[in-house]
Amino acid sequence: MSEFLKAMAFRHACKRFDAAKAIPAEAFESLLEVARTSPSSFGMEPWRLIVVRNPNLRKALKSSCWNQNQITEASELVIFTTDNNVVRSGTPYVRKMFERRGLPGEAVDTYMGVYKNYLAPIESDEVLLENWTAKQCYIACANMMTYAATLEIDSCPIEGFDKEEVEAILDLPEGHSVALLCAFGYRVNPQSEQKRLELKQIVEYR
Repeated sequence: MSEFLKAMAFRHACKRFDAAKAIPAEAFESLLEVARTSPSSFGMEPWRLIVVRNPNLRKALKSSCWNQNQITEASELVIFTTDNNVVRSGTPYVRKMFERRGLPGEAVDTYMGVYKNYLAPIESDEVLLENWTAKQCYIACANMMTYAATLEIDSCPIEGFDKEEVEAILDLPEGHSVALLCAFGYRVNPQSEQKRLELKQIVEYR
């Protein structure tokens, strides 16, 4: 079995973490680097990560996250937020993200037009825009979790939270929203048996 598939088998949604065992700084920095280098739609990188280490802030967040133990027990708690305003079509940020590819001005203008046509129906609805930017966060989070597994670091993606409450606790700037949370650390209990559908149940060849 390849190292990647071993990591996939190791990874699970860890519910109880050893609060006394910390992830080494270098290892955690590498996890953040994986998020930074993850792909995103049009290369817009809408994610903004908040690493919550303040114990009091963790406690405040826990009550808004269905009182899940991972919030306070995990070595590291990463909150994936998005900057929805900067990725709207026509912003200086979007132009800069295209210009950094070293394209000539006309090509950048073409990309700006394609991007605007794609995003127009999305950015006209705040919920659709938040859903689009959140999708990008899920890509980065998945990459982080799998890479963490190669280091035998456990993780748990968390969608169970009150979005408005968490955003209020974090005092996010206008236009920013919370996509998901992810806890990283080391398991206390043995991993349960991994349950998945058979390949033939999910794959169709045409």
